[in-house]
Amino acid sequence: MKIKLIKLLTLSVLLLSTLSSCQKKEEVQQQLLPVKVLTPITEKLIEWDEYTGRFEAIDKVEVRARVSGYLESIHFKDGDYVDAGKTLFIIDQRPFDLAVKEARAKVESVEAQKELSNRNLERAEKLLKAGAISRQDYDSRFEQEKVTQAELARANAALNTALLNLKFTEVKAPISGRISRHTVSKGNLISGGDTGATVLTTIVSTDPIYFYFDASEAQLLKYIRLDRSGEREASRSKANPVFVKLIDEDDFVHEGHMNFVDNEVDQSTGTIQGRAIFKNSDGILEPGMFGRARLPGSGLHDALLVPDDVIGTDQNQKFVYIVDAENKVALKFIEIGPLHNENLRIVRSGLDGTEKVIINNLMKIRPGMPVQVETKETGEEA
Repeated sequence: MKIKLIKLLTLSVLLLSTLSSCQKKEEVQQQLLPVKVLTPITEKLIEWDEYTGRFEAIDKVEVRARVSGYLESIHFKDGDYVDAGKTLFIIDQRPFDLAVKEARAKVESVEAQKELSNRNLERAEKLLKAGAISRQDYDSRFEQEKVTQAELARANAALNTALLNLKFTEVKAPISGRISRHTVSKGNLISGGDTGATVLTTIVSTDPIYFYFDASEAQLLKYIRLDRSGEREASRSKANPVFVKLIDEDDFVHEGHMNFVDNEVDQSTGTIQGRAIFKNSDGILEPGMFGRARLPGSGLHDALLVPDDVIGTDQNQKFVYIVDAENKVALKFIEIGPLHNENLRIVRSGLDGTEKVIINNLMKIRPGMPVQVETKETGEEA
């Protein structure tokens, strides 16, 4: 009887010990920090380099008068879009109209003189044949006819100049584009001519429009190497695509292409200027406007990507937390590339694509800490 009681007590103790051990294990598991993980995403992509720059008009003209005079009238509204050839200003035409009439009268007078000299020369030819005049008299009439011919040419040139000056009293738009305000009010005396002419207004073209930006010498060398290796053609020989977003835009919605790379690196800044061209039929892009551009920075290649917000920084090194084979937190230092699709960062080295990258509770974990991994799928959050 005592033996049976001892056996029962022994079994009870063993059972209680086993239950206690299992309970402790469950408590330990419940105390482990749950983490979500993903494996790096593998994607075939083109890397994009980003630059800041400004839009500039392809054509910009300072409108000046070619003749001097009093400004009579203005024929545009400040800030309007004007077409090439539109009359913008009219200078008082009366003095120039009188100059045309005077020049025309001079032409008529010289034409009459030339007609007379022609008749005198014809008579002199007949008299010379008849021996009625000397050779000297004939030569004198011949030279007189040449002088009147030259005077007629001079008079016609003066008339054409007067007509041109009269035409120049109408100041027309040399290009199509957006016009600025008028800088001189009507009634003022303005100066014309080749030097010191008064600036009346300015016009800038708007469609298409240029976008200028500066790239570093290192970036230039990268593009040269890519071109030599056949991975990406240089922008000097190919119109590589360029996308721009404005300061109030979230996406790069404006599409253009490269059309110029400067011929030397600026020694003072260590940069080289590039230029893209954009269509601007809706007029949203203004000269002087700031923008952020992106253009292809590589050829098409396989890349590893992780969410940008899981990447930490230790001094000048970038890292991610992963879960190792023992379900413990480990630190992996990585080399990163540019952003892709807004929130994914390209990883150049440090990961092979099989790691379990931790994506949550990043402030609560530390290297060597055991964690509880939730179910995960490749490239997706658990």
